Amino acid sequence: MFGNFFKSPKDDRGRVPPGQTLTERFPVLTYGPTPSLKPQEVRLKVYGRVENPFELSWDDLMGLPQSDLTADFHCVTRWSKLDVKWRGVRVLDLMEQVRLEPSAKAVLLHCYGGYTTNLLLEDFLRPENLLAHTLYGEPLPRDHGGPLRLIVPHLYAWKSAKWLRGLEFLDREELGFWEVNGYHRRGDPWKEERFSDG
Repeated sequence: MFGNFFKSPKDDRGRVPPGQTLTERFPVLTYGPTPSLKPQEVRLKVYGRVENPFELSWDDLMGLPQSDLTADFHCVTRWSKLDVKWRGVRVLDLMEQVRLEPSAKAVLLHCYGGYTTNLLLEDFLRPENLLAHTLYGEPLPRDHGGPLRLIVPHLYAWKSAKWLRGLEFLDREELGFWEVNGYHRRGDPWKEERFSDG
């Protein structure tokens, strides 16, 4: 009885990586201009170290299995937002259509506006990763990467590339925009992998 009486309120500290502060807002951080795209203009190109390069239209993406994801979101600028609700296509469901060559080890994500970021396949091919088109039940706003962005909850948010337009599979890791400019090549929030050692 006393255990329940003295129970502390919900404690989210175990979900917040070191150096992060919780926010109720959803800040928008973007380098460069925000692309303006209608969903029907989106084309997602899949190429590189694949046996079957192809391109998906918006209708193609909507024709794939759709999934919901509730996940925490951690920005390298030291804020975290808990229980963000997304809807979209699971990366693993998309990958059912992709025949990777044995040499594929990484993916370079290309975005409208010219931004790129990199992921090793072990970070890309996780069951929670999502190509998101919906945020809290509404079409994903432009400022948050709409019409389509990648969500990679276990890494800092710059890896969750906005305005996604291409998945280029590579036989080696190739650094993206922020990684070339001093950010960590991987970006694990729990290890505070914010910046490059080099």
